Amino acid sequence: MQTGEDIQGLRKIIDFSRFISVFVLAVHFYAIGYKVFYDLGWHCELSDRILRNLDKERFFSGMFKSKVFTLLFLVISLAAAKGRKDEKESKSILLLLISSGLVLFSIAVICFYVQAPEKILVFAYITMSTLGYLLILSGGVRLSRLLKSQGSIDPFNRINETFPQEERLLENGFSVNLRAKYHLKEKIRDSWINIINPFRGILIAGTPGAGKSYFVIRHIIDQHIKKGFSMFIYDFKFDDLSKIAYNKLLEHHKSYKVKPSFFIINFDDLSRSHRCNPLHPESMEDITDATEASRTIMLGLNRDWIKKQGDFFVESPINFLTAIIWYLKKYEDGKYCTLPHVIELMQVEYDALFRLLSKEEEIKVLINPFISAYQNNAKEQLEGQIASAKIGLARLSSPQLYYVLSGNDFTLDINDPTNPKIVCIGNNPQKLQTYGAVLSLYISRMIKLVNRKGLLKSSLIFDEFPTIYFNNIDSLIATARSNMVSTTLAVQDFSQLKKDYGAEQADVITGIVGNILSGQVTGDTAKRLSEMLGKIMQDKTSRNFSSSDVSLNRSSSLDYAVPAAKIASLSSGEFVGIVSDNPEEKINQKIFHAEIQNDHQAIKTQEERFHPIPVIELVTSEDVQENYIRIKQDIRKIKQAE
Repeated sequence: MQTGEDIQGLRKIIDFSRFISVFVLAVHFYAIGYKVFYDLGWHCELSDRILRNLDKERFFSGMFKSKVFTLLFLVISLAAAKGRKDEKESKSILLLLISSGLVLFSIAVICFYVQAPEKILVFAYITMSTLGYLLILSGGVRLSRLLKSQGSIDPFNRINETFPQEERLLENGFSVNLRAKYHLKEKIRDSWINIINPFRGILIAGTPGAGKSYFVIRHIIDQHIKKGFSMFIYDFKFDDLSKIAYNKLLEHHKSYKVKPSFFIINFDDLSRSHRCNPLHPESMEDITDATEASRTIMLGLNRDWIKKQGDFFVESPINFLTAIIWYLKKYEDGKYCTLPHVIELMQVEYDALFRLLSKEEEIKVLINPFISAYQNNAKEQLEGQIASAKIGLARLSSPQLYYVLSGNDFTLDINDPTNPKIVCIGNNPQKLQTYGAVLSLYISRMIKLVNRKGLLKSSLIFDEFPTIYFNNIDSLIATARSNMVSTTLAVQDFSQLKKDYGAEQADVITGIVGNILSGQVTGDTAKRLSEMLGKIMQDKTSRNFSSSDVSLNRSSSLDYAVPAAKIASLSSGEFVGIVSDNPEEKINQKIFHAEIQNDHQAIKTQEERFHPIPVIELVTSEDVQENYIRIKQDIRKIKQAE
């Protein structure tokens, strides 16, 4: 207790211990040089009597016993020494003083091994020992004060911000398990990030280079193929993920009751791409399917329209495109129902086009506003309604795109138990705006077919998710759990979702997923994650300096387990997040801050042995051009026939 009486008592103990130390040293000097002092007349009856009594107890026998007692009481006095603190004091200099003092204090005995008059030897011994004692005293007092005033050894509070994490491997037939290491106080412990219910959605965030693909997505692909999932992969940087999926299928194909087929959509290398019609007539049951497809295409081509849904000049082009899709779906049982045919039919002059469309009863209600504007010579209004659709779709008028979009090598029902598939569609960052709308259409149509009951478990992986538009992604995550559809979304930052999907939709997406893994992110995303991970009880220590003492106050309080600043400075492979559990498989420690462990050498060796994606069919430029011309001729035939 820091009361006045206690402080006074402590000072008395210090002074008394130091007095004993000095007294024992003085008596030691008197006993060693008694003959010299006697000859000089420096003695008295009292000192002689004290020396004789101590000699009976053999306290000063030998050269070192009394010196040891001297140092012992000196150390006791130094241990409790207090005084004005000086944080600028150099510890190395103080240790040098103490070590020098110990050396002088210990080796002073060599003076008696030198040939010289006894008087000189005694005074040399006393001088060396006294100098050593003073050096120890000076350095010890200052060092004890320095050690008591040292700051925290954890300036960034890293030790306090550690917490227990899940160390058990919890695995089931659907889980993704990532081996990791984490800090608990000053120890490094092994742990597992157990995503035991991927059907509740997986959101992976991280700036470029944070390790989303290398540390997380590649393991999701590997483990889900090993566990017999059908799979759809949106490969933004084709063919990074597609190559992994292809080789993992070769390795684990025996995990499936029916071996899956592997399909690729790639607009840049047609020889390594299958052909698939996303508007396959058999996949569209009613006109609402055509409406959903047209909305996906138009919003994918015009991303700023996402925030303007409901406006007249946004809904009009969507309705117009819906009418054309449904007309081709009904015409000759959908023989010409492909996106290239839709684009070409849209370019027909209004007079002939409206005559064609008006023959289909189901779409009359959609095209009546356009026909009325045309008949009333409201050409400016009509162009405003239709031109945005025609201009946007004209960007897709490419022979390469037409070739892939007009074929029927496979359908998008990837989780059909009798014919499972692993489908990879590749984007090109340099052609993002052109390919994005088409790929969004593939994804929209695929999800319509996949999210149904009684089908094979499936895994949908979207790398760089904001680069595509998918309407009602929140509905997929909310309903897919019961249909065994695992959805993985990878984003660089939550602000990306807000920019491309709008603030409301972005908040719904980030709020509905059950499993979140985040590498390095900054700004509002880091703050939101920090709040999501919650607070833990942390010890706090505060220091108050006075002229004679340092007072330490310790307390405990709730503070953020992983502050936003720490999330903003995570290293590559270091992730924070939260996982969800099942009623029958509880996880007590759901939040984590750990470094995922990859065997880099094994992965490198494995990738060197990967088989390249094979050539599917050699496609020449003549084949592509011939298909392009044939589609245009088909539209001319329809016009002439009708």
